[in-house]
Amino acid sequence: MPHLFPRLAVAGLALFAVSSGAVGQDALDPETVLATVNGYEITEDEAMMASQDFAEQLQRVPADQRRAVIVDALIDLHLLAGAGDDAGLDETESFERRMAYQRAQTLRTTYLVDVLAASVDEAALQEAYDEAVADFTPEEERRARHILLENEDDARAVIEELDGGADFAALASERSTGPSAANGGDLGYFGRGRMVPAFEEAAFALDVGSYSTDPVETRFGWHVILVEEARESEAPAFAELAPQIQQGLLQQRFVEAISDLRDSAEITYEVEGIEPPAEPQ
Repeated sequence: MPHLFPRLAVAGLALFAVSSGAVGQDALDPETVLATVNGYEITEDEAMMASQDFAEQLQRVPADQRRAVIVDALIDLHLLAGAGDDAGLDETESFERRMAYQRAQTLRTTYLVDVLAASVDEAALQEAYDEAVADFTPEEERRARHILLENEDDARAVIEELDGGADFAALASERSTGPSAANGGDLGYFGRGRMVPAFEEAAFALDVGSYSTDPVETRFGWHVILVEEARESEAPAFAELAPQIQQGLLQQRFVEAISDLRDSAEITYEVEGIEPPAEPQ
């Protein structure tokens, strides 16, 4: 399968990712007539379709003005289309080719929405999530604070203050040179492989509630570490993984559909030099 198909899947599926509120106002009944131009009725349904085509441009328009902007654009569209009719352009071969292409585009997008995307429902997402977390193995995690100093002497001075009863978070806020100083040195929870080796080794060697009695040197400087809590990691929640799973399933459905359709189709490259892309290695 050509490697560009997954990328096309994302691009194609993005066509129907625009919300129905793109016009920036409460949606009306799809059959509501918004304007009439030379007897042609512009409906809310047509405005919603047009809002998807102009989604990027509409982001620069105030929300309460978007429907009016779309209707105005549709009036221009139908005036120009009428002029094209009057000129007999709808009877040319070029017009018929363009109509065939646009019909194919519309059918492609409708198939993506009504068939492929519809197959990625809540049950499919839940099944994929269950498979993803089935082999999850909990790992030990530590929650720690640290105070980062520029040299060993400063780090040992901080340890002496801690030995004297100083508050770790307060000292981190006052003395640490690291970005976590703003949070009292809080680094949150982390597992193995998340920190530089010397820091990780020291943090996982400490008992909960204890701090390092010797400074820990890394490429960032000298650390004094306090371990506040320990726990085993949990699998990410369904809500956290659902968007990623959904995108993966949409891409998978797209690739499978294209592969099946190509396998059953009769495809002939008629011009020398036009060949299918090489398979990725």
